[in-house]
Amino acid sequence: MYVDVLVPLPLAGQFTYLLPDALSSQTVVGSRVVVPFGQKRHYTGIVTRLHAAAPAGDVKVKDVISVLDPQPIILPRQLKLWEWMADYYLCAEGDVLKAALPSGFHIESDTLEQYYRPRTESRVCLTPAYHGSEHAEALSGFIGSLRRAPKQQAVLRRFLELAGYEEGRCLREVSRHELLASDDISASSFSTLVEKGILSVYEAEVSRLQKLALSDIRCMPLTDVQQHALEQINGSWQQHDVCLLHGVTSSGKTEIYMHLIQEALQRGQQVLYMMPEIALTSQMQQRLRRVFGGRLGVYHSKFSDAERVEIWKKQLSDEPYDIILGVRSSVFLPFRRLGLVIIDEEHENSYKQQEPAPRYHARNVAIVLAAQFGAKTLLGTATPSVESYYNATTGKYGLVTLTQRYQSVQMPDIEIVDIKELRRKHRMAGNFSPRLIAAIRDALSRGEQAILFQNRRGYAPMVECKTCGWVPRCERCDVSLTYHRRLSQLVCHYCGNVYRLPARCPQCEEANLVHIGLGTERIEEELHALIPEARIDRMDLDTTRAKTAYERILDDFAHQRTDVLIGTQMVSKGLDFAHVSVVGIMNADTMLSFPDFRSYERAYQLMAQVAGRAGRRDRQGLVILQTRSTDIPVVSQVRRYDYRGLFDSQLAEREAFRYPPFTRLLFIYLRGRDERRVSEAANAMKRRLDTLFGSRVLGPEAPPVSRVHGLHIRKIMLKLELNYHPHTARQQLHQLLADMSAQGELSGVVTHFDVDPM
Repeated sequence: MYVDVLVPLPLAGQFTYLLPDALSSQTVVGSRVVVPFGQKRHYTGIVTRLHAAAPAGDVKVKDVISVLDPQPIILPRQLKLWEWMADYYLCAEGDVLKAALPSGFHIESDTLEQYYRPRTESRVCLTPAYHGSEHAEALSGFIGSLRRAPKQQAVLRRFLELAGYEEGRCLREVSRHELLASDDISASSFSTLVEKGILSVYEAEVSRLQKLALSDIRCMPLTDVQQHALEQINGSWQQHDVCLLHGVTSSGKTEIYMHLIQEALQRGQQVLYMMPEIALTSQMQQRLRRVFGGRLGVYHSKFSDAERVEIWKKQLSDEPYDIILGVRSSVFLPFRRLGLVIIDEEHENSYKQQEPAPRYHARNVAIVLAAQFGAKTLLGTATPSVESYYNATTGKYGLVTLTQRYQSVQMPDIEIVDIKELRRKHRMAGNFSPRLIAAIRDALSRGEQAILFQNRRGYAPMVECKTCGWVPRCERCDVSLTYHRRLSQLVCHYCGNVYRLPARCPQCEEANLVHIGLGTERIEEELHALIPEARIDRMDLDTTRAKTAYERILDDFAHQRTDVLIGTQMVSKGLDFAHVSVVGIMNADTMLSFPDFRSYERAYQLMAQVAGRAGRRDRQGLVILQTRSTDIPVVSQVRRYDYRGLFDSQLAEREAFRYPPFTRLLFIYLRGRDERRVSEAANAMKRRLDTLFGSRVLGPEAPPVSRVHGLHIRKIMLKLELNYHPHTARQQLHQLLADMSAQGELSGVVTHFDVDPM
């Protein structure tokens, strides 16, 4: 008997191994096996096929070393999805396997021990000689014999009480910790009972997952507007499997989601509810738990490997979670009854995996996953991606629109502040306009809160010598270093390298170093100086590294232990705070000048989303948008909440210049330590691509950041028409790489594809 095994390596295809007779009865498709690979290496692979066909040719077939699972941990639909992902995103199925499985499922190559260790606890039971109705009399007699050992008698009586002892049998398990927790219970007396053979101690596996009761709370009643939207969504699903819910911020989309979840559960289906950021899941988790209790499971990267393994195993059990709330990796979890997929904030580029492979978009993968089950998909957002809105307006998706906020609360008033003019007049207080300072002070005087948004962390994005113009740069990456004042360090935000800030310029030796630009740390410092009585917190990558940091920051803000929350795009998402009346967008220009065809779309989304955090209850909020570029159309579109205007202008541009949704983009990246070698390989690839794809090929070019981790980068872009068959393109690209590798043209160069780049 042979097995085909998928191993977690970036290699094409699967590998055939001989299955020893002793293991054949234990092996099923979808189970893990330990297999040798290469010189003295071992990997955890997944069995994809059992068969009797020996490999062709004179090939030495290695034996499977061991089988790790008596039951499959990967279901057939998951294997099918992995196959689709590898094909569509032009990567190896082994890359998908590595991304999909929690690392706790893998083994140490040298020791062959699994990473995952089950959690155990010591439990206590009666020994066989005293357990069972036939031994009840003997136990009763023994208890009576302990009159002269009252401490031992107390331990035994307490154990029987905890165990629910009835008619000779224990009705529940008792942990050793639970038994010895009482002050009047003696540990030495307990040990004596064990020595006498009355009680026995054993180790039992226990779950790391929090056990919650099922809730009997119902969803809140919908307003007439929300109920109409719900009916429209269900009606849309009669013609389309995917529906886009375009609802303004604070229109009550979440309540609609919850009613749809309830309907799915009543049909006996499972639900996948996806969010783009871990910060959002903590707040949404509380809302869903109130209604669905223990039927909800949460899955994201802040959980330990062991916790993620246990969630995975629970989904394979007879009592899986009915609802999974998770970030992009949750699309990999095993489902058996998936009936509904909700993708909240569908426009977010956090759904796109950038590094490493597979470079997948979780929104699109989730739509494919839903289609495999015949499930329905709902995309929800206040600021749709251009591609999704185009699909909805052209009839590929259904479209439902909510233009009214919950309880008819007005949209926030957005004021545009020209900081270029204010700086000319010397009226700025650091990076704060007088209008923004006044608005924050007014809000705090009324017992309200404010959010300040700047999509740059650290103190300053750049340090410069004012005398000679020297700028500190990363030794491994082609970027300037960001100054973090609290740590007094210069940090590369690409590779993470840390450098000491010099007291003098190493080039001209002048002590004339200045900080250029604005980060969240600098905003925090300036605001402390301007309004010292304000209680300020910051939410960015630097302050949320700990597992519970998100929850602590958001809980403090929700309970008004914090007056002002400063943050990056983490604060722009669907967070709901009752007392936020002012939002400040510190500098819109950093978003508007990014060299990407999506920059205006993303700038609109970020600004409109963060603006929506203001005035979310019974009053209109205020947004102060600071910018030097008051005349750029996207700024006025944000002020008017004119999404349709943005969409129409962006669509016209993209049609003119052949960008999505009118074409499919595919980037080819070449990386290597020798810049000349990378450039030569890129030019050689360009020549070959020209013969295959003609004018559809652009490049090669050095991207804005052309060296990362010491590797020089070149990029080639393909713009493929929508009717250009993707399977044909993939075959041509795979063959091209194979030919160039065989001829040594890619020696010293690593190549990868990015399909549908963001």
